[in-house]
Amino acid sequence: MPEHRIILKDADVPNIQDIEVYIANGGYRAAEKALKTMTPDEVIKEVQDSGLAGRGGAWFPTGTKWSFMPKEPKVPSYLCVNADESEPGTFKDRQLIEKNPHQLVEGTIIAAYAIRARAAYIYVRGEMAEGMRGIDRALAQAYARGYVGKNLFGKGYDLDIYTHPGAGAYICGEETGLMQSLEGKRAEPRVKPPFPAQRGIFGCPTTVNNVQTLSYVPHIIDNGAAWFKGIGNPKYPGTFIFCVSGHVRNPGLFEMELGAATMRQLIYEYAGGIRDGRELKAVIPGGASTLPMKPDQIDIVMSPDQFLLPGRGPFKGMFGTGGIIVIDETTCVVDMLLNLMQFFAHESCGQCTPCREGAPWVRDVVRRIEHGQGRPGDIDLLLNVADNVAGLLSPRYSTICLFGPAFSYPTQGTILAFREEFEEHIRQGRCPIQKDKGIR
Repeated sequence: MPEHRIILKDADVPNIQDIEVYIANGGYRAAEKALKTMTPDEVIKEVQDSGLAGRGGAWFPTGTKWSFMPKEPKVPSYLCVNADESEPGTFKDRQLIEKNPHQLVEGTIIAAYAIRARAAYIYVRGEMAEGMRGIDRALAQAYARGYVGKNLFGKGYDLDIYTHPGAGAYICGEETGLMQSLEGKRAEPRVKPPFPAQRGIFGCPTTVNNVQTLSYVPHIIDNGAAWFKGIGNPKYPGTFIFCVSGHVRNPGLFEMELGAATMRQLIYEYAGGIRDGRELKAVIPGGASTLPMKPDQIDIVMSPDQFLLPGRGPFKGMFGTGGIIVIDETTCVVDMLLNLMQFFAHESCGQCTPCREGAPWVRDVVRRIEHGQGRPGDIDLLLNVADNVAGLLSPRYSTICLFGPAFSYPTQGTILAFREEFEEHIRQGRCPIQKDKGIR
């Protein structure tokens, strides 16, 4: 099935970053429609009816999330746009803000109006300097045209949108860690409740939405909820951008209807198959914090309802953020897990003991096994430490935020799928895999 491009359809239009070109291609039509002809509650209802769910990984219904905000706010309400995109293997938001920043600005305007916010903050990962400059240029043009600022579209609605550079930490992608950082504090996640809609940035009601989520909003308002609801999977309608990287011939972004393709099709038809004629060994399906798949599992239909998390589906794994990392036969999975654990040990904010101590502990034990110093009890030790942090694919975890599951899930999942390779490392006292160092 060919790609179904909605939010990527204008990405390659020449100069789409310029507001005049964006308007010529239908831009800001949806924002004008929402503000001139719809009440905030009608906008929320339209998004609820569309079935749009958050594309940041949690897959919570977007319109429902907006409905939690106060209808008659006694204090200012805020919108935060999460453009931190810190999950390894995921690179769709960066492309969206670099290729078509006005689409995000328009989605931000509509969302802010719906939740009755008078200010919005676009929190951009610090490494995405080009994307942030592009958003700043787009905002300057939108202010000049009166699409942002005072009395938008003559509606009497005022909105200011600001960009904020991220702190360069994985945990800033977690919504409460993001808010802490935005307030100038250490990016340490907050205990919930209270939830952001009750007490967010500056102690005021706040909604946090992902870049990809908000990019759909102008198209839903322009074309109607029924149009979006009719695309893809009825339970999780619409399209999704899959980021395919690793040992494939044609890595890149592929916007597909949810449920329209299998993992096998994404790898072999869209991404061109495994490079150099090699065999597939494993696939990380949705970013570094998800459990790896083995080759006999890749005929799964790529839709959240097929995965245990979030859809309670038959596959015991996580759909995640769309960051598909393809791994060929030259890869040592122990070395792969070590690479991931070095990242997670470095990125722990240190607030919770299970993360602060557990992530480096897991890293060190995996390193010991990879470097030929593994002990007979190390595999069970790893499983025990990870399980104490977070039960595999269960709601039981011992940390404030989901960083604990983010490193404990792939630890447990990789060992369960490839235990014999860990055992062989310990038995031989060395890594038995002839590695290809071509991608590091």
